[in-house]
Amino acid sequence: MADPGAFDRIVMYLDHPMGLRARKTALRLRFAVLLGSTLLLGLAPGVAAATSPLKWPRLASSDLVYRGAFRLPAPVDDMRTFEYGGTALAYDPGRNGLFAVGHDWYQLTAEVSIPRLRQRRHVGGLRRAHFLQPFTDATDGAIDRTGGDDNKVGGQLVFQGRIFGSVYVYYDASGSQVRSHWFRPSTSLTEGMASGLFRVGKTGAGFVSGFMAEVPPKWRSILGGPAITGNCCIPIISRTSFGPAAFAFDPARLAGGHDTGDVPLLYYPQSHPTIGAWDASWNPQHGVFFGGGTSIRGVVFPRHTRSLLYFGTQGVGKFCYGEGTSDRSLDGKPTPDGTTWCYDPDDSSKGTHAYPYVPEVWAYDARDLRAVRKHRRRPWQVKPYAVWPLPLPYGSPRIGGAAYDPRSRLIYVSQQYADGTQPVIQAFAVR
Repeated sequence: MADPGAFDRIVMYLDHPMGLRARKTALRLRFAVLLGSTLLLGLAPGVAAATSPLKWPRLASSDLVYRGAFRLPAPVDDMRTFEYGGTALAYDPGRNGLFAVGHDWYQLTAEVSIPRLRQRRHVGGLRRAHFLQPFTDATDGAIDRTGGDDNKVGGQLVFQGRIFGSVYVYYDASGSQVRSHWFRPSTSLTEGMASGLFRVGKTGAGFVSGFMAEVPPKWRSILGGPAITGNCCIPIISRTSFGPAAFAFDPARLAGGHDTGDVPLLYYPQSHPTIGAWDASWNPQHGVFFGGGTSIRGVVFPRHTRSLLYFGTQGVGKFCYGEGTSDRSLDGKPTPDGTTWCYDPDDSSKGTHAYPYVPEVWAYDARDLRAVRKHRRRPWQVKPYAVWPLPLPYGSPRIGGAAYDPRSRLIYVSQQYADGTQPVIQAFAVR
């Protein structure tokens, strides 16, 4: 530590009738003391004293500070548009841009700029991003190699100068999908050809074929890999996780043209629905953090913390399976085709409902995942240390994805249907 009496001694030293050479030596000493003090004061709280990542702090809701938002580019045409999309976000440090998937029907990826953030009451007051790379099939056809139909890009990640991605079959009733991951030779969406699909681990594609995030460098040897991948809450729930999932893996293995193993750290199979059953209604007071009304679309692992943050949408009302209706008097009554009416003015489709819905964050302690890696706990024995609603303007509770910029410590969240049928990108600084 810096000596609190050093400055007084330096002043006395400079006042002494010495030669120029001695005064220069004293000035160098003074600079060294100032530099040491500056370094100590400049470190983030807790980092100076806690060199091990196991001692780094956990994030709370108050540690995510809202910074503003921006709009995505206007539609080019019916196919090349972010309408009904805004999923699979990935931050690109080379261009300071965001990759995102557009319209749900076409699953095309584009990269957009990140304009200056604004906080405005109305969406029209936000700046609009421009295209850095236009819409294209980033998978070069690999999306259709799952063995199933109606395939979706589950997640994207920029790692070591390449873009990696995952694909899942939306309705894999037979649970037959095995391969899920692809990559491009660079972050260009047009140069070179995508490779894949590759298999990641042996738990099942339904558990790994969604969101991805980079693991901070000091956590990689502890958790077993430089990246994590997972999936949750997709149709045919028996083939995926009943809540957040995390499998550590090395994308460089895929870049070598190989399938790769993984390290299971967190997931909830059908036999162990620890944080909630498929037909459960949201009840955090009784440990129910998942149900049929849950959707999780992104995960980030902020540096200098031990928190994994999952972003999604949570139905906080009564669980119901059937046809959505805006007529409250029909709630619970049979439909003409023999199912049930579910009061849900936000979603008229046939499926799971739990109106109303809120944007939600599920926070996990990486030390708990380390315990799984060391075989002290099972992946389904880990629970979130906190769950909180994410306050967002512009009404829509639908989250499409999340990405993290470690340099600016900003988390970008896609808020679907916030700009008509287009998403808005919201930004939070990690305190």
